[in-house]
Amino acid sequence: MFPTPIEKTSRSWQITYQSLLPVALILWLAPLLAVAVFSVKPDADFTTGNYWGLPSTFEGVTNYGKVFLESDMPRYLLNSVFITVPTVIGAVALSCMTGFALGIYKFRANLWIFFMFVAGNFVPFQILMVPVRDLTLDLGLYNTKTGLVLFHIAFQTGFCTLFMRNFIRALPFPLIEAARVEGISEWRIFWFVVLPLMKPAIAALSVLIFTFIWNDYFWAVVLTQGVESQPVTAGITSFNAQYRAAYHLMSAGSIVAALPPVAMFFLMQKHFIAGLTLGAVK
Repeated sequence: MFPTPIEKTSRSWQITYQSLLPVALILWLAPLLAVAVFSVKPDADFTTGNYWGLPSTFEGVTNYGKVFLESDMPRYLLNSVFITVPTVIGAVALSCMTGFALGIYKFRANLWIFFMFVAGNFVPFQILMVPVRDLTLDLGLYNTKTGLVLFHIAFQTGFCTLFMRNFIRALPFPLIEAARVEGISEWRIFWFVVLPLMKPAIAALSVLIFTFIWNDYFWAVVLTQGVESQPVTAGITSFNAQYRAAYHLMSAGSIVAALPPVAMFFLMQKHFIAGLTLGAVK
């Protein structure tokens, strides 16, 4: 039986898309592969201009050993943990409660408050650099992990609330009405009825926020300085010398800094995908 014109067209498009996959994969992996190659090159390759060629000698063990044993990278990684984990907990917990209020209760200012959360996501955060820095100085929070955590929570709450509110509105409302008929208090409805149903969304949002905060460089540079409070993204620049950059150590440090978000994604991959696709098919 001969294929129909529609089947021929479908096959031709399928071949076209399949042929584009290697190109897209190369474009996606090229920067990562370049950093990985840089991380095992000796310093002499950079002084002689051998940037893109193969390493003259393999210095992976030496470079990564210097990153861990001869620098403040462990302290920067610990700072990132102390900044990222409280931010994720605070932003997700606050957004669960605000999302519950906006998604369940009907009051006059509900839609306007929701629009304010949405509008805040479209404000370029770069224009807030000077006033936010001045505010941290006035509050005594400049160059502290606490200040960075508080401002990260403030900036992430808008997106998190948008995510949670839309997720909660998709939940079956008769469950909440049945709980109210039984005389269950509102906080117990939130804790025992709604929150267990939000686990996929909480997992997906936690992975996203963890990645955003861990990889943040802008606010890390604006609000912190020094090894006492800077996260790993800003700490990588400490490998720059006065007259030249240590590309081999910066690349090794970048690979090390990228491992926690990757590990977080693969550990939470099942819940992350479930949270993003829940409700896509009725």
